[in-house]
This record gives sequence, structure tokens and C-alpha cells, in this order.
Amino acid sequence: MLGNNVSNVTDATSRKDSAVVEHAVLDAALDCIHRFGFSKVTIDDICQESGVSRASVYRLFPGGRDVLFEALHVRELHQFFEQVLAEIDGLGNVEDVVAHSVAAATSLLRTHSHLAMMLSSEPGEALGQLTATGLPRIIRMATVALSPQLDPLIGREPAHRLIDLVARLTVSYFLSPDESVDLSDADTVRQFLRPIITAVALPESFSGTAATLNRSTS
Repeated sequence: MLGNNVSNVTDATSRKDSAVVEHAVLDAALDCIHRFGFSKVTIDDICQESGVSRASVYRLFPGGRDVLFEALHVRELHQFFEQVLAEIDGLGNVEDVVAHSVAAATSLLRTHSHLAMMLSSEPGEALGQLTATGLPRIIRMATVALSPQLDPLIGREPAHRLIDLVARLTVSYFLSPDESVDLSDADTVRQFLRPIITAVALPESFSGTAATLNRSTS
């Protein structure tokens, strides 16, 4: 019994140590990207910056550079959505959750130093992470982050559709801004997205509104 407890403690300590080393390697990778540019960073650069051996890096990230940078992208997104969630903590209204999520995400995208650096020095890679290559990951992680807030309010399927639409729209407007629509302002977002929120979250209400509008314009 005692042996099992010691083994469990040892395993937990080992996992904790691995997590610390992993974060150190990812931090070093981020520093190297800022210093050399994404396309020029090598595993050797990251090892030298982090002080972690190649063997340890490959043990943590089997497959090397591609797997390591994928882990870095995932970590950056986790941190991004943690900040978004902090802005919507305690909100219990669908419009409020969506409006403040979009406003927070837009503000974070505009002030994200790593993203700004990538867009200026490695635009192809940065755009890929926001569009074809990375957008499915963004939507997936947005769904994981926001579902606990939206699922209880409108149901799982409508919530996931709404998150998908809003994530795509937020990225699109970040990449191609419209001066007449400031998505960093929650009140503007609320008014701008109200038809979408109503159509997805309250389809019966939206149908009634659409029918009324059709009658009034016919």
C-alpha cells in the first residue's frame, strides 16, 4: 500500500516536472520566433535558449519542430480564451456573453504582441493560423471555452452554431476591418450581431420578426 502511494507521488512529481520543462521549451520557442522569425527557428535554437537537451525536447514533442509549434499555438489559444472568459465571468444573458466575448477577443487580437510580430514578419504563417490552417482549431477551442456559458442558455447545438459563426466573423473583421463597425465595443457588437443571435438562439422569434418585416414592406 505504501509502495503504491510512493509510486503515485513520484508519478505526479514527474508529470509536474515535465510540465515545467514543457512550458520552458515553449517560452524559449516564442523568444526564438521573436528573435529569428518563425521560418528560421530550429530545434537547436530552442534547446540553446531553454537549456533543455535535444533528447528531452524530442521526448516532450515527438516529431520535433512541427509538433512543438503546434503545442505552442494551442497554448497561446488557451491563454487567449482564458482572458476572454475573464471578461464574461458572471454574465447570464446570451447577448451579453456574445457581445463581451467578441469585444474582448477583438481587443486582444489588436494588442497581441506575438501576433503583431508574426503579421509583420511572417504574414503567410500568421494568416494561415487565422484562416485555412488555424481557423478550425480556433473554432474548436472557442467552442470548448464558451459552451459552458452558452449551452445552458440556448442548448448545445444552437450554442455551437452560434460560436462557430461568431468566431469566423470575429477573425474576418480583424483581418479586414470595417471603420463603421467597432467590434471591440460590446454595445456595438450587441447591436451588430443581434439578428444573428436571434436567428440562431431564438429561431421562432426570428421567423416572426422576419414575417412582420415582410408584411410591412410588401
